[in-house]
Amino acid sequence: MKKIFVSAAYPGSSIDRLAQKYDVHVFDKDRLPTAEELAREAQRSSALITTVSDVIDKNIIDLCPNLKIISNSGVGYENVDIPYATERGIFVTNTPNVLTETTADMAWALMVCVARRIVEADSYMRSGQFKCWKPTLMLGVNIHGKTLGVLGMGRIGTAVARRASGFNMKIIYNNRSRNEQAEKAVGAGFVDFPTLLRESDYIVVTTPLTKETKGRFGLPEFRQMKRDSIIINVGRGPVIKEAELAEALRQGLIWGAGLDVFENEPKVDPELLKQENVVLAPHMASASWETREEMIGMAIQSVELALSGEVPLYLVNSEVLSS
Repeated sequence: MKKIFVSAAYPGSSIDRLAQKYDVHVFDKDRLPTAEELAREAQRSSALITTVSDVIDKNIIDLCPNLKIISNSGVGYENVDIPYATERGIFVTNTPNVLTETTADMAWALMVCVARRIVEADSYMRSGQFKCWKPTLMLGVNIHGKTLGVLGMGRIGTAVARRASGFNMKIIYNNRSRNEQAEKAVGAGFVDFPTLLRESDYIVVTTPLTKETKGRFGLPEFRQMKRDSIIINVGRGPVIKEAELAEALRQGLIWGAGLDVFENEPKVDPELLKQENVVLAPHMASASWETREEMIGMAIQSVELALSGEVPLYLVNSEVLSS
């Protein structure tokens, strides 16, 4: 019986159904598998169902003589050595689209929490500090009528921008190239990066991690932003230099920040933890029951197709078909 290794536990019954046909091993501990644990499980597997936190490099792939598919549960796949997997004739797939709307919801949740100081207010209430209402208590900043800047106007960026219409916001964006379809759909205007920094009241980062976007935000960029602006990151952690964000918040260069992803995840810069004007979430943008069940369902569907000799869905290395 072919073996499948699933590197994390998921809600729902999809994995149980898969186990009726294959020898399925699930890493169900409350942590990531170590490189050694991943290697030990992978080397006997015909399929891997992984997360973006699992590094599937040449060393792992070389241990896997029977490996047919690496099915990454998530949109990103930078954790996989795509060229080498392709060279070895191994399918690599992801789960696109499934988390678009849920991640956009999370971006807005962070925006509201930071702008209206929700986390601070909750702590204030629970600690018994609320004695009376007063005009200066927990002052935040408005969202409605402001300018939303999106860095990365792909599916998620467009979904974030679509929600802004209900807040009567002006929408601008910066992208590697213009997205005219998104412009028409959400009424967004394409601007260069300095303009995005200068004019945005809120910047939402949804861009993937590339050589160009890594470290895109540091002190020079924060100094170009408005003093009452807020930055939200639901894209990739290394787009923002965390130590420099902490310094920008400490100096009051920007109003606040909301992060769901981190530069050296799961570690967070110690200075950032000291700042009250940042809301931190544990990479949970896709963490709804419905979305996570759909993600694992898509990943399993690709595995089943690959192991039955068919081309899987959501293939990210189509070159493997001609290799």
